[in-house]
Amino acid sequence: MKSLDLNLLAALDALLSTGSVSAAAQRMHLSPPAMSHALARIREALGDPILVRAGRKLMPTPRAVELREPVRRLIGDARELMQPGGASQLARMRREFVLRAPEGAGIVYGADLLALLQKAVPLATLRFIPESDSDAMALRDGRIDLDIGTMHDRGPEIQTSLLYEQQLVGVARAGHPLLAARITPKRFAAEPHVAITRRTRALEPLDSLLADAGVARRVVLSVPSAYGALMAAARSDMVACVPDHMVRTVAAALGLKSFKLPVAVPAEQVVQAWHPRLDADTAHRCLRECVATLPTSVSHGPLRQRAHKALLAG
Repeated sequence: MKSLDLNLLAALDALLSTGSVSAAAQRMHLSPPAMSHALARIREALGDPILVRAGRKLMPTPRAVELREPVRRLIGDARELMQPGGASQLARMRREFVLRAPEGAGIVYGADLLALLQKAVPLATLRFIPESDSDAMALRDGRIDLDIGTMHDRGPEIQTSLLYEQQLVGVARAGHPLLAARITPKRFAAEPHVAITRRTRALEPLDSLLADAGVARRVVLSVPSAYGALMAAARSDMVACVPDHMVRTVAAALGLKSFKLPVAVPAEQVVQAWHPRLDADTAHRCLRECVATLPTSVSHGPLRQRAHKALLAG
């Protein structure tokens, strides 16, 4: 960068993150003409067009793709460097954290997580967004701060920590005919099933194991969350397969009975994932520590009661 004004780094980061002059201008609180002028200066300094028009969109050049992560790290390091450290910094910090998590997570432990976080960061806020089955770039692009779930499509640089392991179990309403005799793969697969729409479209381990046994589930309804599947099973003759800790939380209140699946499905690891540029961020580290304390208490006390009320109200 022979003659690049360091003040343009923030503009370059916004342009590389959004891929749009107007969106970058909005993020930087500038007018579109001012951002266009900044892009012209960046192009001149770097000797590269950075963003080129392709139809109605702007596409990054190979040089722009190469610069995206180093520029973002520089911006993050500079922001951290210029902030005072310690608890006093956290007490004054206004920060919204965006968490992508399974649908219903905000209902079950959103309020508890916020209360924990605000003990250290009183002005922090949380925004939960639902899981996406196709957007693996949200962490990398900075559109979310933390990703929670059983994700398999994260990039190689993404950091993770294990929250807990969950085992799938079957559930059906009390008195369901399936529960009257030994549950074989054939009997299990023949029932109408409510399935959970997952982030990945790959074949579920359960379905692969059933296929090995020569049968296939008859899925008649798909819903976006395990809690939706539990509600559907409670109100019909459909069978659902959900994580065991969720069943323990609400089975009695919904009149559901759980049972061991007729095939041995491996346990799933639930993790929290974040981009390494946030590793040393004090507030983000505090958020991760708060999230890590929640899973062990999901099935107990006030949190359990809140889940019951929320589900029954739905």
